[in-house]
Amino acid sequence: MADISTDVLIIGTGPAGSATAALLSTYGIENMAINRYRWLANTPRAHITNQRTMEVLRDLGREVEGEAYMFATEQELMGENVFCESLAGEEIGRMRSWGTHPLSKAEHLLSSPTFMNDLPQTMMEPLLFKTACSRGTQARMSTEYLSHVQDAEGVSTTCRDRLTGQDFTIRSKYLMGGDGGNSLVAENEGLPIAGQMGVGGSMNILFKADLSKYVAHRPSVLYWIMQPGADVGGIGMGLVRMIRPWNEWLIVWGYDINEPAPKVDEKMATDVARQLVGDPELEIDLLSANTWTVNNSYAEKMSSGRVFIMGDAAHRHPPSNGLGSNTSIQDSFNLAWKLAAVLKGQAGERLLESYTVERAPVAKQIVTRANQSIGEFGPIFEALGMTGGTDIEKIKANMDARCGTDASAEAQRAALNEAIAFKKFEFDAHGVEMNQRYSSDAIVTDGQMEPDFRLDSDLHYQPTTWPGARIPHAWLFDVDGGKHSTLDLAGHGVFTVFTGLGGEAWVDAAAKLTKELGVDIEAHVIGPRQHYIDHVGDWARAREVGDTGCILTRPDQHVCWRHDGLPEDPEAELRRVMSQILAK
Repeated sequence: MADISTDVLIIGTGPAGSATAALLSTYGIENMAINRYRWLANTPRAHITNQRTMEVLRDLGREVEGEAYMFATEQELMGENVFCESLAGEEIGRMRSWGTHPLSKAEHLLSSPTFMNDLPQTMMEPLLFKTACSRGTQARMSTEYLSHVQDAEGVSTTCRDRLTGQDFTIRSKYLMGGDGGNSLVAENEGLPIAGQMGVGGSMNILFKADLSKYVAHRPSVLYWIMQPGADVGGIGMGLVRMIRPWNEWLIVWGYDINEPAPKVDEKMATDVARQLVGDPELEIDLLSANTWTVNNSYAEKMSSGRVFIMGDAAHRHPPSNGLGSNTSIQDSFNLAWKLAAVLKGQAGERLLESYTVERAPVAKQIVTRANQSIGEFGPIFEALGMTGGTDIEKIKANMDARCGTDASAEAQRAALNEAIAFKKFEFDAHGVEMNQRYSSDAIVTDGQMEPDFRLDSDLHYQPTTWPGARIPHAWLFDVDGGKHSTLDLAGHGVFTVFTGLGGEAWVDAAAKLTKELGVDIEAHVIGPRQHYIDHVGDWARAREVGDTGCILTRPDQHVCWRHDGLPEDPEAELRRVMSQILAK
């Protein structure tokens, strides 16, 4: 007999686990989250927070979104990636990153009501965890997951109280493993992981030092040190990352993965900091140091029966493109509403199969993209003449050659400019962040073809209401002058119908099916003299259906069906679609 019972047991309280707990508690689902440690993240590992993740926080509540902005470094200060020989040394080049280029900034503003920012994991995790616990999540710290066994009715999980050393059993209807890149849940369940672990070695050196004089005039999150003699490894020659402007920093430094991981003591950390900053007298306040491995692997299946994995347990990759915690939180947004619908009896268990169908391709995509971004540093090294040996004097001469006046120097400068600009595929890849589209039984396309866009899908967000895509953002206005995003009208744990003048029959259908199916389906008629008005016409241009048409969104704000115009029996059509999506 189990010692404790709950509906959903969540292993791990990182971004994936805490977000899942927060969403489930918001949806009124009993859940428990356990953490083998006594507290949350103690290092600021993940930090880039993209617009889609901020939309999830906004869906949890404006107070959650607002607190994230309060603790984050704002988008403008994320600035331009700087490439230099050291912070105090010669600057080699810059590229505008993270939506700060005027053209990219305009795209960001048009794409979402939210703003990208830099929110270290040490601040993101407590925000999500607090939200979860305040809304009903039962949390147990110093509690270690050991094993689980699932059967037709639920999952029995054996845990250990690390304070007393006693083992106990938690019985749940579903188990979610958000237990990181060495996931024991995934291993015990036998979920297949493709790719390779440990393809490179890196160390993190977290310290405090006032570096304002080197950086305040050129704000950036990332300062790349292209320094002759620096060890190659991890995610570049050497990286100085801003944690808090401008007095808390993280150095990322590579080591040979074929050798034992180095022991980073205060002397070594200080020496590395002095070398990369370029100040031989620099004194640092060392906060922590640790080593980690660069991975290139992803789960081919993210679920098995009543057991699910998400976050780093499912996609294990370097921090390139800043996709880690973002994808983890977005995994939770996909799964939580489905678990809630099944546990409330609103949907059949087959709905849960769509989680791995929809999210496993995303896991593969972002792992591939992150590792590809590492290789895309190569042209910068080549343009600077930093490849092909360890002759430091030769490398210095190669780098100096770009300052010449002859044709070869001009060509070298052009190659360097092009190589740095190409890094937009890592540092300004808005499409990678925003273009996730789903294809599963929980999406009904009725044979509609996915639109073909001219713009690069990695670099540019491609708004569409094609089923599977997230609903496009457009500002709408209420009768009192209030401003609302279309995303604000969707989500929040319910299905939503969007229609226009002449489409009122869709509203009636939604109301009837809400009672019949026991599933909340909100409906909005958008148009003149309605509660929500499309004053500037952005929604009319984005919706891709006529006034009397219908766009149906799921609780995760993804379009799951659309119809251009008013059919003979809107209620029957909506019933057909909802029955398929909910696997009734």
